[in-house]
Amino acid sequence: MKISEADVLILPGLGSAGPGHWQTRWAERLPYAAIVEQADWDEPELDDWVDTIEQAIIMATRPVVLVAHSLACIAVAHTASRLADTKVRGAFLVAPPDVELHPDVPEATWPFRPIPRDPLPFPSMLVASSNDPYCSLDRAVEFATCWGSDFHQAGEAGHINLASGHGPWPEGLLMFTRLMQRLKA
Repeated sequence: MKISEADVLILPGLGSAGPGHWQTRWAERLPYAAIVEQADWDEPELDDWVDTIEQAIIMATRPVVLVAHSLACIAVAHTASRLADTKVRGAFLVAPPDVELHPDVPEATWPFRPIPRDPLPFPSMLVASSNDPYCSLDRAVEFATCWGSDFHQAGEAGHINLASGHGPWPEGLLMFTRLMQRLKA
């Protein structure tokens, strides 16, 4: 599948992506890409986030590919049970936080517990860093295994956000392109 053949729904995590973040840049540059706006970025409610993601998918007019960062990865896992027979063709999941076990995740993420372990009903790729401040590499591998995601270790890339130096993130766009090549329209 070509990127131009899909509605790319960009799902930021806690606090949203903000100017300069790779997700914001992708939304500005990719045709048919849009950031899904949540009602509350700082005090998220799981049901609200899941409903918003589901509604964005329903409103899309073409096949959908999800691009989730951080807490939005966990929201996608929660939403997945509702997405078995939808137009979602794949998901690119970046830096999921371990909201269950990691001591440094913000308290605002706790409503997203427990993390679903069911396989996602569509192809996916999970990208994680070996020094993410919110998730160990072992736990990221566990999530990828449970969700049936291809796993890509991004090296020492922090939380793969602006704070870790990932504004443009061209390597991520290459990984996303590889995922897109595997998807069927």
